[in-house]
Amino acid sequence: MPEAAKIPNAVTITLPDGSKREYEGAVTGEQIAASIGAGLAKAALCVRVDGKLFDLYVPIAQDASVQIITSKDPDGLELIRHDSAHILAEAVKELYPETQVTIGPAIENGFYYDFSRPVPFSSDDLATIEARMKEIVARNENIRREVWKRDDAVKFFHSIGEKYKAEIIASIPADQDVSLYRQGEFIDLCRGPHAPSTGKIGTAFKLQKVAGAYWRGDHRNEMLQRIYGTAWGSEKDLKNYLTMLEEADKRDHRKLGKELDLFHIEEHTPGMVFWHDKGWTIYRTIENYIRNKIRSNGYIEVKTPMLVDRSLWEASGHWEKFRENMFVSNSDEDRTLCVKPMNCPCHIQIFKQGLKSYRELPLRMAEFGSCHRNEPSGSLHGIMRVRGFVQDDAHIFCTEDQITSETVAFCALLKEVYKAFGFTEIQVKFSDRPAKRAGEDATWDKAESALKEAVITAGLDYTLNPGEGAFYGPKLEFVLRDAIGRDWQCGTLQVDFVLPERLDAEYVGADGNKHRPVMLHRAILGSMERFIGILIEEYSGKFPLWLAPTQVVVATITDAADGYAKDIHAQLLKAGIRAELDIRNEKINYKVRDHSMHKIPVMYVVGAKESETKGVSVRRLGSEQQQVMAFADALSQLLQESGIP
Repeated sequence: MPEAAKIPNAVTITLPDGSKREYEGAVTGEQIAASIGAGLAKAALCVRVDGKLFDLYVPIAQDASVQIITSKDPDGLELIRHDSAHILAEAVKELYPETQVTIGPAIENGFYYDFSRPVPFSSDDLATIEARMKEIVARNENIRREVWKRDDAVKFFHSIGEKYKAEIIASIPADQDVSLYRQGEFIDLCRGPHAPSTGKIGTAFKLQKVAGAYWRGDHRNEMLQRIYGTAWGSEKDLKNYLTMLEEADKRDHRKLGKELDLFHIEEHTPGMVFWHDKGWTIYRTIENYIRNKIRSNGYIEVKTPMLVDRSLWEASGHWEKFRENMFVSNSDEDRTLCVKPMNCPCHIQIFKQGLKSYRELPLRMAEFGSCHRNEPSGSLHGIMRVRGFVQDDAHIFCTEDQITSETVAFCALLKEVYKAFGFTEIQVKFSDRPAKRAGEDATWDKAESALKEAVITAGLDYTLNPGEGAFYGPKLEFVLRDAIGRDWQCGTLQVDFVLPERLDAEYVGADGNKHRPVMLHRAILGSMERFIGILIEEYSGKFPLWLAPTQVVVATITDAADGYAKDIHAQLLKAGIRAELDIRNEKINYKVRDHSMHKIPVMYVVGAKESETKGVSVRRLGSEQQQVMAFADALSQLLQESGIP
């Protein structure tokens, strides 16, 4: 049959499932959603047209691919959070008219807005503001875009006393129009898009805290008040998130680190960790485990200097990229020395010692590299974000033909390590070329193609993380999901054709000519400090037996058992078990509570009876029951259980 004639001026809309709908002339996202179903029309927040997001009421005048965006889509959730920021600003202006608004973006899990106000916001104010936000949602105010001349917008915001907003707009080139959004009596600068009305946002939001923030992030400017909030697509999602935050607070590694005597950080050394005996025991246990794993997987281990001349960082490109985050020192030789922020240029220097043959590749070079970065003080967070840290770093020097096999082998090693620590949910993100980068596009094409082929061969699904690659090459990011549903980016693998070229690394190929090696940058844990912080929160301080700083404590019921307790404690130490001895003159119930609070996995309780029978009463953390066993059997069981999973 011949195709039906197309209606003159009709617009054909292609939906995500490939189906097509024809409309008589220009059509809006609202109309398309309504023609599909009342449920979709009610849920619609904005529309994606040929890959770009628009307000629902914008006419679509030509054939296009269209997706109706709802709160179930990532873009819809981000829109809800952005709109919540605008509703927050409107509520503040209604309640406290003297307040000036500045900026208010969506962020991960929520939003914030910065305000200039002489009187600090209180927790009671947050409750009042949140209630007014819900009133604004209930009003279902229309949200509409307006296009103004830049100078007219500057004059308008000056006229209503909003000098910060006027300053932002004045920084826009004079020949560019300005996009403003009006909701009720409130008007704000914004590119959009937004939901068509405040009622579409719902009330699944909550204001959380007030913090200080410098205007435009410059400490020389005025300190503003930043109100943070969280927003979700449903009340259920909001409740789940708030429950997760409560659980996260209980697991906070800073609090547990102090309670369990693992580490501390103090004002004398901001962003640097003081490891106590128990924390350092965990650290060394992890380090030794990783060291054994990489040795058995064909890695060599090296150690490189902490201070490196500026010239090497200039040659590698790191000086231009990371100078602000480097600690530098001027020597008496009039040289600028940098405390290394990463290890890769130093590993190339080792590779260059002696001419390498293709027969020596791949060369897998690992280092527990001590690095320092001058992170902003406001970003420091316990041992999760520090200035001094150690990476389980390695660089694999290989040929182009070896990229796939080395990537597959690394991914297998990474999954094996994560499983030992209890992480089985792993997401992979593929980060391609950033806007600011080193190397030619042809080099990047080759690197990205090689890495994509390798990750597919490794059997890993991945999502694209556009523009987030390293300045020298694309990368894979490995994201772990913890016990309460939080995601942590830890491992990474980067394909680098650039640094070997810039630092003149080469090997002799089978053809007798010199070639550049490919450099694979890889880490499994990332920062040792951060990974231990993740583990503390993952296990809520109740470490599995193989990781626990103290695996068993021998506690006496009576002084008469002291000699026996000392004897079995000595045997435990000799067997390689991390054991403590408790012969304090305290009741056994007190000792049990005390060691339970310190999350010791196993207790051997001994009294006069156990001394006679050469037995122990075994108590496990979290269990009210105890098991009487011969000490030899208990030790054998403990040795078996304390092995790495």
